[in-house]
Amino acid sequence: LVRPNKSLSETKVSSVKRKMKDKGFAKSVSRDDIVKGAEELGADLDEHIEFVIGALAPVASELGLGE
Repeated sequence: LVRPNKSLSETKVSSVKRKMKDKGFAKSVSRDDIVKGAEELGADLDEHIEFVIGALAPVASELGLGE
């Protein structure tokens, strides 16, 4: 829920990274786990976030994230 309109199609990598800095946003999610997970996959963090956004797109409406 990075965007006010909850639209996944408008979500950008930079927006996700900016929200990751906000300790109140998804506070139960470990930022270190996200960064380490991308490293363990051998992926650049930006590319990994972009991949996840793309992977969620087909099921966005089921997740209540708009289109």
